[in-house]
Amino acid sequence: MSEARGIVDLLAIRKDHRRDGAGLKRGDLLEMILIQTKGGTSLRPTDTDIARLAKVAKHHKAKAIVLAEWKLGQRLDLFELKRHKWQSVAASDIFG
Repeated sequence: MSEARGIVDLLAIRKDHRRDGAGLKRGDLLEMILIQTKGGTSLRPTDTDIARLAKVAKHHKAKAIVLAEWKLGQRLDLFELKRHKWQSVAASDIFG
């Protein structure tokens, strides 16, 4: 078996109830959040990986880029990519 390809591991999609107009009703549009997962001893994304994530997010107009890190015996940590830096974030800040 080979390693998976592509920079995004997961994609979270939900209805965007905040927007309307242009002939659309509330809930017609979608919000996308790109998620990269890391576990165990996996290294964080490199600067090249971050640049790729940013390009993918821009192309798809994603709301956020999230790094989900988990290590055995510890809780899940979430980080949001802002200005090419990872900032710790609560799940409720990202997912509502």
